[in-house]
Amino acid sequence: MRIAHSRWLLVHNGAIHTQDPRAPRVEALLARDGTVVATGTKDDVEALARHLGSHSGDQARLDLEGATVIPGLIDAHIHLLHWAASLDRVALAGVTSRAEVLRRIADAVAKAPAGSWVQGWGWDHSLWEDTDGGFPDAVILDAVAPDVPVALSRKDGHMMWLNSKAMSLAGIGPSTEVPPGGVLGRDLHGAPNGLLFENAMELLDKAIPSLTHQQAVDLFRRHLPALHKVGLTGVHVPEGSRSFRALQALDASGELGVRVHMMLPSGVARDLIAAGVTSGLGSPRVKVGHVKFFIDGSLGSETAAMFEPFIGSPANVGVLTMDPADLLDAVRDCIAADLAPAIHAIGDRANRTVLDVLEATRDAWLPNGMRPRIEHVQVLHPADVERFGSLGVVASAQPIHATQDMELVDRLWGSRGRYAYAFGSLEATGATLAFGSDAPVETPDPLQGIYAAVTRRRPDGNPDGGWYPEERLTAARAIAAYTTGAAWASGDEGVVGELSPGSRADLVVLSGDPFTASPEALARLRVCATVFEGEVVYRE
Repeated sequence: MRIAHSRWLLVHNGAIHTQDPRAPRVEALLARDGTVVATGTKDDVEALARHLGSHSGDQARLDLEGATVIPGLIDAHIHLLHWAASLDRVALAGVTSRAEVLRRIADAVAKAPAGSWVQGWGWDHSLWEDTDGGFPDAVILDAVAPDVPVALSRKDGHMMWLNSKAMSLAGIGPSTEVPPGGVLGRDLHGAPNGLLFENAMELLDKAIPSLTHQQAVDLFRRHLPALHKVGLTGVHVPEGSRSFRALQALDASGELGVRVHMMLPSGVARDLIAAGVTSGLGSPRVKVGHVKFFIDGSLGSETAAMFEPFIGSPANVGVLTMDPADLLDAVRDCIAADLAPAIHAIGDRANRTVLDVLEATRDAWLPNGMRPRIEHVQVLHPADVERFGSLGVVASAQPIHATQDMELVDRLWGSRGRYAYAFGSLEATGATLAFGSDAPVETPDPLQGIYAAVTRRRPDGNPDGGWYPEERLTAARAIAAYTTGAAWASGDEGVVGELSPGSRADLVVLSGDPFTASPEALARLRVCATVFEGEVVYRE
């Protein structure tokens, strides 16, 4: 899809919420060459359009017919290439029985070309109604795939489930050396059981064929237009060079219809520093943003770094995937080179560790206007909540995790869940919230995330009253986290995330007004149209 540009765009005949405090709600908007020229009353904006001569040039009108406009939504944490690739893999998300998982794998194995791998995405053993809730193993997969290598990523991306053929091809055996920060699952006899946790997944890197550059480009070309259907015009992407190069190729050919803020992996930090690469380098559509570090694992894989053990596992306090002293040194190096850090932290111990690192380096990053961020902020010790606001650390979180993971939080963390996904508490400290989806872990649909943040309920209305309802946000605050908050986190405030003179003309047309909608009406909202840089790229 090539993105073309009308010289002028006039948007009118509906409610336009700009996220601009100087004019928060207007009747009309005029854009020229992809940039907002003016907002205001319908009469004033149309008069300006006539004065500027838009009636005689290349002109488009978007008649809202009473619909509502908000700025283009930004997903502040989406694994873009992984999401696109997951759409072509065996779909296991939401499957509620192990038997159905095995049926889908058996079907894929029967169709697999000779010499290929069967890869799947999204399994979640906590949903399986026909098991005791424990982890699966290679023996189970071997029953349906004895000769074809199978590698299945858990929904959180922090754990792989392999069959014996896959382990053999990857050279995984009893004496395999596990990378630091990783765990290799073993059976009662000490032999590998097909489960790889955290950095142990690196053992697959040389075994599974990697996507080529052209395959990555083609994946993006086929799947990125789906983001417009859910109102996304911007993404923050924690991925590496393969994703970066493919997105740059689409940008160069004029086919990229989203704005991309890359969070490049910490493994390339030294190369970036040596090359003089800094945060902000790139084009208006694809730029280097942050450097992404990991300090722990995940909730579902029971590898999040906690102060107290997981319930039911008295010896398990999770995994620190990086030594805190090494993290401090690496963050200092990045800050000195004008590269902003973004650090994955799930558990309360992990979040404390990262906050300590960012506090120790604050005198270096704060004067430079740097926007360090913690990714996920999944559960906090109560003493650490206020530190986000006082330090000025961005809380980059995914509200749909709160409602999707609530039973798992209750089972594995118990009362500590009070400060899990603590959006209301964080917002009260003055912290900047930047919301995303973590797709393909969850759906990239931001309207579902907004509903989860506002109600703390699933779309079916459960639980009644919301899960830890004291952490609910207003619709205005939830939308801000997908617009102005995400823009602040990437250093793009005033450019995206709002509709004001000089900003990019990225906007979403909704079927109703989310600022005044009841919870029931909020759940029914849909995207009617999406505009990127003044061009309608999706219309219902």
